[in-house]
Amino acid sequence: MIRTRFAPSPTGFMHIGNLRTALYEYLIAKSAGGQFILRIEDTDQNRLVKDAEKIIFDTLKISGLKYDEGPDIGGEFGPYIQSQRKFSYLKYALQLIDEGKAYYCFCDKERLDSLHKKNLPYDRHCRYLSQEQIQTNLDAKIPYVIRQIIPEGKTTFKDEVYGQITVDNSQLDDQILIKSDDLPTYNFANVIDDHLMQITHVVRGCEYLSSTPKYNLLYEAFGWQIPVYVHLPLILDENGEKLSKRKSSASFQDLIQTGFLPQAIINYIALLGWSPENNREFFTLKELENEFKIKGLSKSPAIFDLNKLRWMNGEYIKNMDEGKFYELVLPYLKNSIQKSDLDYKQLAKMSQSRINFVHEAPDLFDFIDKLPNYDTNLFIHKKMKTNLENSLEVLKIILPKLHELLIWTEDSIKELLMKIVNEMNLKTGQIFWPLRTALSGKESTPCGATEIAQMLGKSETIKRVNIAIEKLTEGK
Repeated sequence: MIRTRFAPSPTGFMHIGNLRTALYEYLIAKSAGGQFILRIEDTDQNRLVKDAEKIIFDTLKISGLKYDEGPDIGGEFGPYIQSQRKFSYLKYALQLIDEGKAYYCFCDKERLDSLHKKNLPYDRHCRYLSQEQIQTNLDAKIPYVIRQIIPEGKTTFKDEVYGQITVDNSQLDDQILIKSDDLPTYNFANVIDDHLMQITHVVRGCEYLSSTPKYNLLYEAFGWQIPVYVHLPLILDENGEKLSKRKSSASFQDLIQTGFLPQAIINYIALLGWSPENNREFFTLKELENEFKIKGLSKSPAIFDLNKLRWMNGEYIKNMDEGKFYELVLPYLKNSIQKSDLDYKQLAKMSQSRINFVHEAPDLFDFIDKLPNYDTNLFIHKKMKTNLENSLEVLKIILPKLHELLIWTEDSIKELLMKIVNEMNLKTGQIFWPLRTALSGKESTPCGATEIAQMLGKSETIKRVNIAIEKLTEGK
Protein backbone atom coordinates (compact mmCIF):
# COMPACT_ATOMS: atom_id res chain seq x y z
CA MET A 1 0.00 0.00 0.00
CA ILE A 2 1.22 3.50 -0.85
CA ARG A 3 1.77 5.55 2.30
CA THR A 4 2.70 9.23 2.16
CA ARG A 5 3.23 11.67 4.98
CA PHE A 6 2.94 15.40 5.43
CA ALA A 7 5.56 16.35 8.00
CA PRO A 8 5.50 20.13 8.59
CA SER A 9 7.46 21.99 11.24
CA PRO A 10 5.29 24.21 13.49
CA THR A 11 7.51 27.23 12.84
CA GLY A 12 5.18 29.73 11.18
CA PHE A 13 2.31 30.21 8.77
CA MET A 14 1.19 27.44 6.45
CA HIS A 15 2.24 28.97 3.16
CA ILE A 16 1.06 27.80 -0.23
CA GLY A 17 4.20 25.75 -0.86
CA ASN A 18 3.55 23.72 2.30
CA LEU A 19 -0.09 23.21 1.41
CA ARG A 20 0.73 22.15 -2.15
CA THR A 21 3.15 19.54 -0.80
CA ALA A 22 0.41 18.24 1.51
CA LEU A 23 -2.06 18.20 -1.38
CA TYR A 24 0.23 16.24 -3.71
CA GLU A 25 1.08 13.78 -0.93
CA TYR A 26 -2.63 13.35 -0.29
CA LEU A 27 -3.38 12.86 -4.00
CA ILE A 28 -0.54 10.40 -4.59
CA ALA A 29 -1.86 8.25 -1.75
CA LYS A 30 -5.58 8.58 -2.46
CA SER A 31 -5.29 8.11 -6.23
CA ALA A 32 -3.84 4.67 -5.49
CA GLY A 33 -6.12 3.78 -2.58
CA GLY A 34 -3.29 4.45 -0.13
CA GLN A 35 -2.95 6.26 3.19
CA PHE A 36 -2.01 9.85 4.00
CA ILE A 37 -0.33 10.52 7.35
CA LEU A 38 0.25 13.72 9.31
CA ARG A 39 3.43 13.96 11.37
CA ILE A 40 4.59 17.05 13.25
CA GLU A 41 8.34 17.63 13.09
CA ASP A 42 9.14 19.78 16.10
CA THR A 43 12.78 18.83 16.70
CA ASP A 44 13.93 22.42 16.08
CA GLN A 45 12.72 23.66 19.46
CA ASN A 46 14.29 27.11 19.03
CA ARG A 47 12.11 27.97 16.03
CA LEU A 48 8.75 26.76 17.30
CA VAL A 49 5.95 29.32 16.94
CA LYS A 50 3.00 29.48 19.32
CA ASP A 51 -0.24 28.11 17.83
CA ALA A 52 1.57 26.99 14.64
CA GLU A 53 0.59 23.39 15.35
CA LYS A 54 -3.07 24.41 15.56
CA ILE A 55 -2.70 26.25 12.25
CA ILE A 56 -1.54 23.00 10.64
CA PHE A 57 -4.55 21.06 11.96
CA ASP A 58 -7.00 23.82 11.00
CA THR A 59 -5.55 24.23 7.51
CA LEU A 60 -5.81 20.55 6.65
CA LYS A 61 -9.34 20.41 8.04
CA ILE A 62 -10.53 23.52 6.18
CA SER A 63 -8.91 22.42 2.91
CA GLY A 64 -10.44 18.94 3.11
CA LEU A 65 -7.16 17.00 3.27
CA LYS A 66 -8.27 14.33 5.70
CA TYR A 67 -5.39 12.27 7.05
CA ASP A 68 -5.66 8.63 8.06
CA GLU A 69 -3.21 8.85 10.97
CA GLY A 70 -1.98 11.83 12.96
CA PRO A 71 -1.31 13.39 16.37
CA ASP A 72 -4.95 14.11 17.14
CA ILE A 73 -6.46 10.87 15.81
CA GLY A 74 -3.68 8.39 16.55
CA GLY A 75 -2.76 5.34 14.52
CA GLU A 76 -0.70 2.18 14.51
CA PHE A 77 2.64 3.96 14.08
CA GLY A 78 2.41 6.76 16.68
CA PRO A 79 3.35 8.95 18.37
CA TYR A 80 3.04 11.37 15.45
CA ILE A 81 4.95 14.25 17.05
CA GLN A 82 8.72 13.93 16.78
CA SER A 83 9.55 15.31 20.22
CA GLN A 84 7.46 12.46 21.66
CA ARG A 85 9.52 9.90 19.73
CA LYS A 86 12.83 10.96 21.27
CA PHE A 87 13.37 7.49 22.74
CA SER A 88 13.91 5.88 19.34
CA TYR A 89 16.40 8.19 17.61
CA LEU A 90 19.39 7.86 19.95
CA LYS A 91 19.10 4.07 19.83
CA TYR A 92 19.51 4.07 16.05
CA ALA A 93 22.38 6.56 16.16
CA LEU A 94 24.23 4.41 18.69
CA GLN A 95 23.66 1.40 16.44
CA LEU A 96 25.45 3.24 13.64
CA ILE A 97 28.32 4.09 15.98
CA ASP A 98 28.66 0.40 16.94
CA GLU A 99 28.74 -0.54 13.26
CA GLY A 100 31.36 2.11 12.42
CA LYS A 101 28.93 4.23 10.38
CA ALA A 102 28.70 7.21 12.75
CA TYR A 103 30.85 8.82 15.44
CA TYR A 104 30.85 11.08 18.49
CA CYS A 105 31.92 14.67 17.76
CA PHE A 106 33.13 16.71 20.74
CA CYS A 107 34.11 19.88 18.81
CA ASP A 108 33.01 22.99 20.68
CA LYS A 109 31.18 25.98 19.24
CA GLU A 110 34.35 28.07 19.03
CA ARG A 111 36.11 25.53 16.83
CA LEU A 112 33.08 25.08 14.57
CA ASP A 113 32.60 28.85 14.28
CA SER A 114 36.23 29.25 13.17
CA LEU A 115 35.61 26.79 10.32
CA HIS A 116 32.36 28.55 9.43
CA LYS A 117 34.11 31.94 9.24
CA LYS A 118 36.54 30.46 6.72
CA ASN A 119 33.62 28.99 4.73
CA LEU A 120 34.98 25.52 5.40
CA PRO A 121 32.87 22.39 5.95
CA TYR A 122 33.39 20.33 9.06
CA ASP A 123 36.88 18.78 8.79
CA ARG A 124 35.96 15.44 10.37
CA HIS A 125 38.34 16.09 13.24
CA CYS A 126 36.57 13.77 15.69
CA ARG A 127 36.06 11.02 13.12
CA TYR A 128 39.60 9.81 13.78
CA LEU A 129 39.69 9.94 17.60
CA SER A 130 40.89 6.77 19.28
CA GLN A 131 38.52 4.70 21.34
CA GLU A 132 40.44 5.77 24.42
CA GLN A 133 40.00 9.49 23.60
CA ILE A 134 36.30 8.97 23.01
CA GLN A 135 35.80 7.17 26.30
CA THR A 136 37.78 9.83 28.19
CA ASN A 137 35.57 12.58 26.75
CA LEU A 138 32.41 10.64 27.54
CA ASP A 139 33.55 10.02 31.12
CA ALA A 140 34.32 13.73 31.49
CA LYS A 141 30.78 14.47 30.24
CA ILE A 142 32.04 16.72 27.46
CA PRO A 143 29.06 17.73 25.29
CA TYR A 144 28.90 15.91 21.98
CA VAL A 145 26.87 15.40 18.83
CA ILE A 146 26.70 12.26 16.72
CA ARG A 147 27.74 12.59 13.08
CA GLN A 148 27.17 10.35 10.09
CA ILE A 149 30.20 8.90 8.32
CA ILE A 150 29.97 9.71 4.64
CA PRO A 151 31.75 6.93 2.70
CA GLU A 152 33.89 7.55 -0.36
CA GLY A 153 32.43 7.14 -3.83
CA LYS A 154 29.24 8.36 -5.47
CA THR A 155 25.55 8.14 -4.63
CA THR A 156 22.96 7.73 -7.37
CA PHE A 157 19.22 7.88 -6.93
CA LYS A 158 16.12 8.24 -9.08
CA ASP A 159 13.56 10.96 -8.60
CA GLU A 160 10.12 10.63 -10.21
CA VAL A 161 10.24 14.23 -11.47
CA TYR A 162 13.94 15.02 -12.01
CA GLY A 163 15.09 11.58 -13.14
CA GLN A 164 18.41 9.95 -12.21
CA ILE A 165 20.81 12.08 -10.17
CA THR A 166 24.39 11.25 -9.18
CA VAL A 167 26.34 13.08 -6.49
CA ASP A 168 30.00 12.69 -5.57
CA ASN A 169 30.13 11.87 -1.85
CA SER A 170 33.12 14.19 -1.45
CA GLN A 171 30.61 17.07 -1.75
CA LEU A 172 28.69 15.84 1.31
CA ASP A 173 29.66 16.70 4.87
CA ASP A 174 29.41 14.39 7.85
CA GLN A 175 26.01 15.61 8.90
CA ILE A 176 24.87 15.72 12.51
CA LEU A 177 22.36 13.01 13.41
CA ILE A 178 21.87 13.68 17.13
CA LYS A 179 22.33 17.18 18.57
CA SER A 180 23.87 17.99 21.94
CA ASP A 181 20.38 18.14 23.50
CA ASP A 182 19.84 14.48 22.47
CA LEU A 183 17.21 15.53 19.93
CA PRO A 184 17.66 14.35 16.34
CA THR A 185 18.30 16.65 13.44
CA TYR A 186 15.55 17.05 10.87
CA ASN A 187 17.27 14.78 8.32
CA PHE A 188 17.94 11.93 10.74
CA ALA A 189 14.49 11.97 12.33
CA ASN A 190 12.97 12.00 8.85
CA VAL A 191 14.67 8.79 7.83
CA ILE A 192 13.95 6.96 11.09
CA ASP A 193 10.30 8.01 11.20
CA ASP A 194 9.66 7.33 7.51
CA HIS A 195 11.05 3.83 7.91
CA LEU A 196 9.19 3.06 11.13
CA MET A 197 5.93 4.46 9.71
CA GLN A 198 6.39 2.44 6.50
CA ILE A 199 6.31 5.52 4.26
CA THR A 200 6.63 4.40 0.64
CA HIS A 201 6.72 7.77 -1.15
CA VAL A 202 8.61 10.83 0.11
CA VAL A 203 7.22 14.00 -1.46
CA ARG A 204 8.94 17.34 -0.82
CA GLY A 205 10.31 20.50 -2.44
CA CYS A 206 13.17 20.32 -4.93
CA GLU A 207 15.38 22.23 -2.47
CA TYR A 208 15.80 18.87 -0.69
CA LEU A 209 17.34 17.20 -3.74
CA SER A 210 20.84 18.01 -2.46
CA SER A 211 20.08 16.34 0.89
CA THR A 212 18.69 13.16 -0.65
CA PRO A 213 22.08 11.36 -1.02
CA LYS A 214 22.56 11.72 2.76
CA TYR A 215 19.13 10.21 3.32
CA ASN A 216 19.95 7.32 1.02
CA LEU A 217 23.30 6.66 2.70
CA LEU A 218 21.43 6.36 5.99
CA TYR A 219 18.91 3.94 4.49
CA GLU A 220 21.79 1.90 3.12
CA ALA A 221 23.66 2.03 6.43
CA PHE A 222 20.65 0.49 8.17
CA GLY A 223 19.90 -1.91 5.30
CA TRP A 224 16.43 -0.41 4.82
CA GLN A 225 14.44 -0.04 1.61
CA ILE A 226 14.78 3.39 0.04
CA PRO A 227 11.40 5.09 -0.63
CA VAL A 228 10.19 6.51 -3.93
CA TYR A 229 11.22 10.17 -4.18
CA VAL A 230 9.01 12.88 -5.66
CA HIS A 231 10.65 16.31 -5.55
CA LEU A 232 8.36 19.20 -6.43
CA PRO A 233 9.26 22.33 -8.42
CA LEU A 234 9.57 25.66 -6.67
CA ILE A 235 6.65 28.05 -6.34
CA LEU A 236 7.71 31.63 -7.01
CA ASP A 237 5.81 34.82 -6.31
CA GLU A 238 5.03 37.37 -9.01
CA ASN A 239 8.51 38.91 -8.46
CA GLY A 240 10.22 35.60 -9.10
CA GLU A 241 11.11 35.08 -5.44
CA LYS A 242 10.58 31.87 -3.50
CA LEU A 243 7.50 31.80 -1.28
CA SER A 244 8.26 31.91 2.43
CA LYS A 245 6.48 31.27 5.72
CA ARG A 246 7.39 34.82 6.65
CA LYS A 247 5.37 36.24 3.73
CA SER A 248 1.79 36.32 4.89
CA SER A 249 0.61 37.08 1.34
CA ALA A 250 1.48 33.46 0.59
CA SER A 251 -0.19 32.20 3.74
CA PHE A 252 -3.25 29.96 3.52
CA GLN A 253 -4.71 31.71 6.58
CA ASP A 254 -4.24 35.10 4.98
CA LEU A 255 -5.93 33.96 1.77
CA ILE A 256 -8.90 32.58 3.71
CA GLN A 257 -9.23 35.83 5.66
CA THR A 258 -9.08 37.77 2.39
CA GLY A 259 -12.12 35.86 1.21
CA PHE A 260 -10.75 33.06 -0.95
CA LEU A 261 -12.75 29.84 -0.83
CA PRO A 262 -10.83 26.75 0.38
CA GLN A 263 -11.94 24.71 -2.63
CA ALA A 264 -10.74 27.43 -5.02
CA ILE A 265 -7.35 27.56 -3.29
CA ILE A 266 -6.97 23.77 -3.44
CA ASN A 267 -7.99 23.71 -7.11
CA TYR A 268 -5.55 26.50 -7.96
CA ILE A 269 -2.50 25.12 -6.13
CA ALA A 270 -3.10 21.68 -7.65
CA LEU A 271 -2.18 23.31 -10.97
CA LEU A 272 1.00 24.93 -9.61
CA GLY A 273 3.42 22.36 -10.98
CA TRP A 274 1.00 19.72 -12.26
CA SER A 275 -0.78 19.51 -15.61
CA PRO A 276 -3.78 17.24 -16.12
CA GLU A 277 -3.81 15.21 -19.33
CA ASN A 278 -6.81 17.07 -20.76
CA ASN A 279 -5.67 20.62 -19.78
CA ARG A 280 -8.77 20.96 -17.65
CA GLU A 281 -8.78 23.81 -15.09
CA PHE A 282 -11.55 23.11 -12.60
CA PHE A 283 -11.55 20.14 -10.24
CA THR A 284 -13.20 19.15 -7.00
CA LEU A 285 -10.90 17.44 -4.52
CA LYS A 286 -12.57 14.11 -5.33
CA GLU A 287 -11.99 14.67 -9.05
CA LEU A 288 -8.33 15.45 -8.34
CA GLU A 289 -8.03 12.14 -6.50
CA ASN A 290 -9.18 10.37 -9.66
CA GLU A 291 -7.19 12.45 -12.16
CA PHE A 292 -3.85 13.04 -10.43
CA LYS A 293 -0.77 11.29 -11.85
CA ILE A 294 2.86 11.83 -10.84
CA LYS A 295 3.92 11.94 -14.50
CA GLY A 296 2.00 15.21 -14.84
CA LEU A 297 4.39 17.01 -12.48
CA SER A 298 6.75 19.58 -14.00
CA LYS A 299 10.38 20.44 -13.25
CA SER A 300 9.83 24.11 -14.02
CA PRO A 301 9.05 26.61 -11.24
CA ALA A 302 5.40 27.62 -10.93
CA ILE A 303 4.30 31.22 -10.51
CA PHE A 304 1.78 31.99 -7.80
CA ASP A 305 -0.47 34.49 -9.58
CA LEU A 306 -2.86 36.14 -7.12
CA ASN A 307 -4.94 37.60 -9.97
CA LYS A 308 -5.47 34.14 -11.47
CA LEU A 309 -6.53 32.82 -8.08
CA ARG A 310 -8.89 35.78 -7.69
CA TRP A 311 -10.46 34.97 -11.06
CA MET A 312 -10.79 31.30 -10.12
CA ASN A 313 -12.41 32.25 -6.83
CA GLY A 314 -14.97 34.30 -8.76
CA GLU A 315 -15.72 31.34 -11.02
CA TYR A 316 -16.31 29.16 -7.97
CA ILE A 317 -18.75 31.74 -6.61
CA LYS A 318 -20.59 32.01 -9.95
CA ASN A 319 -21.04 28.24 -10.10
CA MET A 320 -21.91 27.76 -6.44
CA ASP A 321 -25.30 26.40 -5.47
CA GLU A 322 -27.61 29.42 -4.98
CA GLY A 323 -28.68 28.25 -1.55
CA LYS A 324 -25.09 27.80 -0.41
CA PHE A 325 -24.11 31.21 -1.74
CA TYR A 326 -27.07 32.82 0.00
CA GLU A 327 -25.96 31.21 3.26
CA LEU A 328 -22.46 32.65 2.88
CA VAL A 329 -23.43 36.13 1.72
CA LEU A 330 -26.37 36.82 4.04
CA PRO A 331 -24.29 37.90 7.09
CA TYR A 332 -22.32 40.35 4.92
CA LEU A 333 -25.47 41.88 3.46
CA LYS A 334 -27.17 42.22 6.84
CA ASN A 335 -24.10 43.70 8.52
CA SER A 336 -23.29 46.18 5.76
CA ILE A 337 -26.67 47.49 4.58
CA GLN A 338 -28.69 49.47 7.15
CA LYS A 339 -32.01 49.33 5.29
CA SER A 340 -33.65 46.19 6.63
CA ASP A 341 -36.83 45.65 4.59
CA LEU A 342 -34.97 44.09 1.68
CA ASP A 343 -35.28 40.82 -0.16
CA TYR A 344 -31.82 39.45 0.68
CA LYS A 345 -32.32 36.45 -1.57
CA GLN A 346 -32.86 38.84 -4.44
CA LEU A 347 -29.70 40.76 -3.55
CA ALA A 348 -27.75 37.50 -3.37
CA LYS A 349 -29.01 36.41 -6.77
CA MET A 350 -28.12 39.78 -8.30
CA SER A 351 -24.58 39.73 -6.92
CA GLN A 352 -23.52 36.10 -7.36
CA SER A 353 -22.27 36.43 -10.94
CA ARG A 354 -20.64 39.83 -10.38
CA ILE A 355 -18.13 39.30 -7.58
CA ASN A 356 -14.87 37.47 -6.92
CA PHE A 357 -15.29 37.46 -3.14
CA VAL A 358 -18.41 36.95 -1.05
CA HIS A 359 -17.63 40.02 1.05
CA GLU A 360 -17.77 42.21 -2.08
CA ALA A 361 -21.53 41.73 -2.47
CA PRO A 362 -22.60 44.63 -0.18
CA ASP A 363 -20.39 47.02 -2.18
CA LEU A 364 -22.67 46.49 -5.16
CA PHE A 365 -25.57 47.91 -3.15
CA ASP A 366 -23.83 50.75 -1.30
CA PHE A 367 -26.20 53.22 -2.99
CA ILE A 368 -29.19 51.80 -1.09
CA ASP A 369 -28.40 53.47 2.23
CA LYS A 370 -26.92 56.66 0.80
CA LEU A 371 -27.05 58.30 -2.60
CA PRO A 372 -23.47 59.14 -3.63
CA ASN A 373 -22.57 62.65 -4.75
CA TYR A 374 -22.42 61.91 -8.47
CA ASP A 375 -21.53 63.87 -11.60
CA THR A 376 -24.42 64.63 -13.99
CA ASN A 377 -22.31 63.35 -16.89
CA LEU A 378 -23.48 59.90 -15.78
CA PHE A 379 -26.76 60.71 -17.51
CA ILE A 380 -25.00 60.83 -20.88
CA HIS A 381 -25.09 57.55 -22.79
CA LYS A 382 -24.35 57.85 -26.52
CA LYS A 383 -25.48 54.32 -27.38
CA MET A 384 -28.86 54.92 -25.79
CA LYS A 385 -28.96 58.45 -27.20
CA THR A 386 -29.43 60.05 -23.81
CA ASN A 387 -27.95 63.40 -22.88
CA LEU A 388 -28.45 65.92 -20.08
CA GLU A 389 -31.40 67.64 -21.71
CA ASN A 390 -33.51 64.64 -22.62
CA SER A 391 -32.66 62.98 -19.28
CA LEU A 392 -34.05 66.03 -17.49
CA GLU A 393 -37.14 65.95 -19.67
CA VAL A 394 -37.69 62.22 -19.01
CA LEU A 395 -37.30 62.59 -15.25
CA LYS A 396 -39.77 65.49 -15.16
CA ILE A 397 -42.31 63.30 -16.94
CA ILE A 398 -41.64 60.29 -14.67
CA LEU A 399 -41.83 62.22 -11.36
CA PRO A 400 -45.59 62.97 -11.22
CA LYS A 401 -46.39 59.47 -12.49
CA LEU A 402 -44.42 58.01 -9.57
CA HIS A 403 -46.40 60.19 -7.16
CA GLU A 404 -49.63 58.81 -8.61
CA LEU A 405 -48.56 55.14 -8.46
CA LEU A 406 -50.62 53.48 -5.71
CA ILE A 407 -49.20 49.94 -5.77
CA TRP A 408 -45.39 49.99 -5.36
CA THR A 409 -43.97 46.76 -6.75
CA GLU A 410 -41.32 46.01 -9.33
CA ASP A 411 -43.99 44.92 -11.80
CA SER A 412 -46.15 48.01 -11.33
CA ILE A 413 -43.13 50.32 -11.69
CA LYS A 414 -42.07 48.53 -14.86
CA GLU A 415 -45.58 48.75 -16.29
CA LEU A 416 -45.60 52.49 -15.59
CA LEU A 417 -42.23 53.07 -17.28
CA MET A 418 -43.14 50.97 -20.33
CA LYS A 419 -46.32 53.04 -20.73
CA ILE A 420 -44.17 56.19 -20.82
CA VAL A 421 -41.84 54.53 -23.36
CA ASN A 422 -44.77 53.84 -25.66
CA GLU A 423 -46.39 57.24 -25.19
CA MET A 424 -43.16 59.11 -25.95
CA ASN A 425 -42.17 56.68 -28.72
CA LEU A 426 -38.71 56.23 -27.19
CA LYS A 427 -36.39 53.29 -26.71
CA THR A 428 -36.58 51.51 -23.37
CA GLY A 429 -33.08 52.63 -22.39
CA GLN A 430 -33.95 56.29 -22.89
CA ILE A 431 -36.39 56.03 -19.99
CA PHE A 432 -34.78 53.40 -17.80
CA TRP A 433 -31.20 54.75 -17.96
CA PRO A 434 -31.92 58.24 -16.56
CA LEU A 435 -34.08 56.79 -13.78
CA ARG A 436 -31.51 54.14 -12.83
CA THR A 437 -28.79 56.82 -12.75
CA ALA A 438 -30.94 59.13 -10.63
CA LEU A 439 -31.68 56.38 -8.12
CA SER A 440 -28.17 54.93 -7.82
CA GLY A 441 -25.78 57.76 -8.69
CA LYS A 442 -23.54 55.09 -10.20
CA GLU A 443 -22.39 54.20 -13.69
CA SER A 444 -23.15 50.53 -13.21
CA THR A 445 -25.38 48.58 -10.83
CA PRO A 446 -26.25 44.90 -10.36
CA CYS A 447 -29.86 45.59 -11.25
CA GLY A 448 -32.03 47.95 -13.23
CA ALA A 449 -34.19 50.96 -12.46
CA THR A 450 -37.32 49.02 -11.49
CA GLU A 451 -35.51 46.74 -9.02
CA ILE A 452 -33.77 49.72 -7.43
CA ALA A 453 -36.99 51.71 -7.15
CA GLN A 454 -38.73 48.77 -5.52
CA MET A 455 -35.84 48.34 -3.02
CA LEU A 456 -35.68 52.03 -2.13
CA GLY A 457 -39.41 52.44 -1.70
CA LYS A 458 -41.70 55.14 -3.07
CA SER A 459 -40.62 58.00 -0.80
CA GLU A 460 -36.86 57.55 -1.31
CA THR A 461 -37.32 57.01 -5.05
CA ILE A 462 -39.22 60.28 -5.45
CA LYS A 463 -36.66 62.07 -3.28
CA ARG A 464 -33.76 60.91 -5.49
CA VAL A 465 -35.57 61.80 -8.73
CA ASN A 466 -36.08 65.33 -7.33
CA ILE A 467 -32.34 65.55 -6.52
CA ALA A 468 -31.48 64.52 -10.09
CA ILE A 469 -33.86 67.11 -11.55
CA GLU A 470 -32.24 69.81 -9.39
CA LYS A 471 -28.74 68.73 -10.45
CA LEU A 472 -29.63 68.69 -14.13
CA THR A 473 -31.47 72.02 -13.91
CA GLU A 474 -28.50 73.69 -12.19
CA GLY A 475 -26.20 72.38 -14.88
CA LYS A 476 -28.14 73.93 -17.77
